[in-house]
Amino acid sequence: MDLRKIAASIPDYPYFLTIDELNASTRRLAADFPELVSTRVVGQARSGEPIELITIKGGPLQAFVFGGPHPNEPIGTMTIEFLTRQLCEDADLRAELGYTWHFIKCIDSDGMRLNEGWFKGPFTPTNYARHFFRPAPFDQVEWTFPIDYKTLHFNQPLPETQTLMNVIDELKPALLYSLHNAGFGGVYYYATGGDENLFQQFSEIPTWFDLALDLGEPEVSYAEKLAPAVYKWLSSSTTYDYLAQNGVEDPATVISGGASSGEYAAQYGSYTLVVELPYYDDPRVNDQSLSTTLRRDAILQGLDLAEEFDQWINQQLALVRADLRQETLISRAVISFLSMGKDYREVERKWAQSAEETNRPATQAEVFSNLLGNRFYRLLLLGMLARMLDDEISSGNTSENIRNSRDAARSYLIEQGAALEGDLNYRALPIRSLVGVQVCAGLATAAYLRDSQK
Repeated sequence: MDLRKIAASIPDYPYFLTIDELNASTRRLAADFPELVSTRVVGQARSGEPIELITIKGGPLQAFVFGGPHPNEPIGTMTIEFLTRQLCEDADLRAELGYTWHFIKCIDSDGMRLNEGWFKGPFTPTNYARHFFRPAPFDQVEWTFPIDYKTLHFNQPLPETQTLMNVIDELKPALLYSLHNAGFGGVYYYATGGDENLFQQFSEIPTWFDLALDLGEPEVSYAEKLAPAVYKWLSSSTTYDYLAQNGVEDPATVISGGASSGEYAAQYGSYTLVVELPYYDDPRVNDQSLSTTLRRDAILQGLDLAEEFDQWINQQLALVRADLRQETLISRAVISFLSMGKDYREVERKWAQSAEETNRPATQAEVFSNLLGNRFYRLLLLGMLARMLDDEISSGNTSENIRNSRDAARSYLIEQGAALEGDLNYRALPIRSLVGVQVCAGLATAAYLRDSQK
C-alpha cells in the first residue's frame, strides 16, 4: 500500500459538505458502483431523519467508520467522502487490506445542521464561533453509551447512540474509527494501543501535509501518553478516577453523560482510533523551547481566563433567566457547559497546584495551549450564548432584556474574536490536508491490525 501516493491523490476541498450534499453524494456512489456498494437504514436521528449505513464489499475483517461523533466536527465526513470512493475505485487496495468497510457519514445529522452556517466560510475563528454548536454531554452521541462503574450508572443512550450500539453488536469490528476533530492547535491521536512502527507513522503522516503535531497540553491532564501526541483512548472510568483522586466526593455527580463508543466496542476486542485535527494552527503549537513561565502558572492563568469568560456569560444569563421561554439543544449546551466548566476547573486547579509535573518551566507550546488555545475555546461558548438568545427572539420572545443581552453577546464576540485573532499568527488549514491525515492514519492502522492477526 503506497500511502504517499494515496496522500497525493486527495483533491482540494474548498468547503465542507452539508448533510443534504453528503446524502446526494451517497446516492451517486451507490449508482456508480452497484456491485460493490450497498446502503441500508439502520436507525433514526431524534428528528426522525434516517441514519444510513454504507457497506463496501471486501475481505473478512470488518471496519466501521463513522463521522460527526460531535456535530461541530465535519472533517470526518469529508474523509468518508474520499475514502469510500477510493476504496471502490482501487480494487488492489481493497484486496490488500482485506476488510469489508462500513460507514455512517454523519451520526448526528440534527446537530451538524446547526453548524452548517460556517461550512462554506469565511474560515476565521470568529465566524466559526458565530455559527458553532456542540451539544451538552448528555446530548452527545459519542458519550452516551451505557456504563456501570462504581457510583456512575448511565443507561439512557440517545437514538443515534443506540444505532451505533446495534451496528457494533452486529459487526464486532476489528477497527472502530470514530472521526473526531478539534478546533485549534495541532494533530494528536487517541488509540487503543499500537507499536513503535505505527506510532512513527502517526508522527510522520502530518508532515506530508505540512501539519504539526500538537505537543502542548493534552486535551485532559490525565491522558496517558503512548508516544508524542498519541494518547490512550479516553474513557469515562478514567475520568471518574481522576475526579475522585482530586477531591470530588462522588464523581458521578459531575459526569453528566455515559461511556464512549470505544468503551462499548471493547467487549468485542475492537481497536479504536481517533485522529484529532484542528481547523487552525499557529507556529507555537509544537514549539518545545522553554519559556520563563512555570507550567503550573500557565495552567492557572488559563483557568482564570476561562473563569472570566464564564462569569461574563453567567451575568448575561442572570439578566434574562426569568424571560427565557424555550429549551433547545443550544440552550441545554450553554447551561451544561457553564456548570461542567466550573466543576472541572476546581479539580484542575487543585491538580495543577499540587502535581509535581507542573512544577517546571512550561514549553512555548504549553503556554500557547493554556493562554491562547483556552481563549479560542471559550469564544465558542460565547457564540452559543448569542445563538441561544437569537433563538428566543426568532421564536417571538419580545423581552427587551433578551434583546439587550443578545446584542451584548454579539458585540463581545466580535470584540474578543478580533482580539484573539490579533494575538494569533493563525492559518486556516486546507481541508485536503486534514482529510489526508485521517485517511492515511486510518489506512495505516487497518494494515497494522491486519498484520497483527496473522
